[in-house]
Amino acid sequence: MKTRIFNGKEQIFCEWRHRWVRLTPEEWVRQQLLHRMVSELDYPASLIAVETAITVGEAKKRCDAVVYDRLTQPLMLIECKAETVPLTQKTLDQAVTYNRKLNVPYLLLCNGGQTICIDGNNHYSQRCPRYTDLLRCE
Repeated sequence: MKTRIFNGKEQIFCEWRHRWVRLTPEEWVRQQLLHRMVSELDYPASLIAVETAITVGEAKKRCDAVVYDRLTQPLMLIECKAETVPLTQKTLDQAVTYNRKLNVPYLLLCNGGQTICIDGNNHYSQRCPRYTDLLRCE
């Protein structure tokens, strides 16, 4: 991952948005997770969207990331938090609220130190599944 200092602020290059973004603790977790998903778990980088805009009621929100299948149907919603932010019921509630719009079969919560994956049957796992596992359970 490429980082730089620009106007006194640290930035990281986001391959999914094709631009430099401010390197916040949450952004660091997101970039680390997405790069690991692509390099170790065989997620196609082209099927991951970052900062996906949705409307929840009257409010405009952004999902940290969404993984799609090859037919561009959403498979997984990803919610990232900084390493210092615990994954709580509030984090899950945020993802569930976003999922009312997307209706994905998988939710993935990550803060760098902890990962929680929840499938459509409410089975919990402490790891991110391989991309092929997502497709098998569609």
